[in-house]
Amino acid sequence: MSTLEGVRRLAAANPTRPAVSSATESLSYRELLTRATVVARELEAREIEVAALAADNGPAWLTVDLAAQISGTALVPLPPYFTREQIAHALADSGADALVADPCSLALRDLDASTLEPLTALAGKLGWCRLRANPVAAMPAGTAKISYTSGTTGRPKGVCLRQASMDAVAHSLHRAVAELAITRHLCVLPLATLLENVAGVYAPWAAGAEVVVPSARETGLSGAARFDATTLLRCLDVYRPQSIILVPQLLAALVTAIERGAPRPASLAFVAVGGARVSPALLLRADRVGLPIYEGYGLTECASVVALNTPAARRVGSVGRPLPHVELSVDASGEIRVGGAGASGYVGGERLPQPFATGDLGRLDADGFLHLSGRRKNLFITSFGRNVSPEWVEAELSAEATIAQAAVFGEARPWNVAVVVPMPTATREQLQAAIDAANRRLPDYARIADWIVADEPFTPANGQLTTNGRNRRMTIWNRYRGRLDGLYDEHLSCTA
Repeated sequence: MSTLEGVRRLAAANPTRPAVSSATESLSYRELLTRATVVARELEAREIEVAALAADNGPAWLTVDLAAQISGTALVPLPPYFTREQIAHALADSGADALVADPCSLALRDLDASTLEPLTALAGKLGWCRLRANPVAAMPAGTAKISYTSGTTGRPKGVCLRQASMDAVAHSLHRAVAELAITRHLCVLPLATLLENVAGVYAPWAAGAEVVVPSARETGLSGAARFDATTLLRCLDVYRPQSIILVPQLLAALVTAIERGAPRPASLAFVAVGGARVSPALLLRADRVGLPIYEGYGLTECASVVALNTPAARRVGSVGRPLPHVELSVDASGEIRVGGAGASGYVGGERLPQPFATGDLGRLDADGFLHLSGRRKNLFITSFGRNVSPEWVEAELSAEATIAQAAVFGEARPWNVAVVVPMPTATREQLQAAIDAANRRLPDYARIADWIVADEPFTPANGQLTTNGRNRRMTIWNRYRGRLDGLYDEHLSCTA
């Protein structure tokens, strides 16, 4: 059953059941469907084929999402942390012929904001304007959503997704956690993030659950890298959800806050974490403070989640077993390949081969749990001939309470060095103690011998972080290369 069909059935059978809520309004399934239908008629009347959406989390965002499904409009969610250049690229690359946006959206700054007209069902919340200059983009037939994800370059790449693929993932997730009978999910990540859109909205709706969509101010998430754990804890206390989704950096901040005396959210039964590798040490810290953490793994090209730990099948250090709809294998080189529901191609017409070669390295254990070891292209070889996956080492470093982010280097060198982003107020002595603790969990060839403090956090805005939270290694390396080379020079001069 599609997401739209599910909402329609619930609107008919349980019309007053809460579907979406925020601090300012709550919509039942019938009210949500009614509003979405009005917006869909407006999209149809204006003959909008591709609509970009730029807005903070809220019921209006989800109304437009559902309206696009009703009208058959391809939706282009624009993450709030995209730079002006990335927004301009996504609008032009996708061939969006309209922009639906909050009047204060960054996406409007290079457009004539006076052309923003209200949408009848969303008056005062979101409006729309025509984008006249964009030519129609080539994309696979049936594209329902274009998710822009940036990898190694600053220009995000448009992944074309069919609604049926996203719904297949949502229904697998619903079945995977059905025993928890979750009735309320709170969206912490931006709805423009495919993980939150599919796992945090479509999956709960498949269960007839309520989706709570507070603003970024309420959740404490600002941009792609700034986060206030105290604000999130207050938000969790207000809404009392049973499930949330976090990326590792947010989990680390939340665990640290609880370790320092903040109250543990008692309502939570399922906290999914993904987006980047998670250190087993961080997962154990989360266990000790009583957070029900379940690590997962997914990619935009695979329509989001591929594997997930669950209450019935959890193995710390793994990302869980593949979901039922997934066909997963690991080739002879250790690269993970995924078939089943997935993207149909990229904007521009490039199709994705099936199974999809993920670029991630890993293994399946005897019980079918998937273990990740890093990215194929990121492996470096030390001068002693040892292969090191920097994601592994970075995850161990970031598991420490005083380290927010880390980037590790060591290609053709006798030992490894790191660029470290400290947590606020962390001293150099505390950072060294944290690195020493991480080193004790690592074999000698993977340990950090020396390190420097970053000038600023890694973010998409400064080009040092992808929009899905991964380090842009070459950008970081180029920024700090002189100082990193100096660490080796200092040691050699001291031992000469």
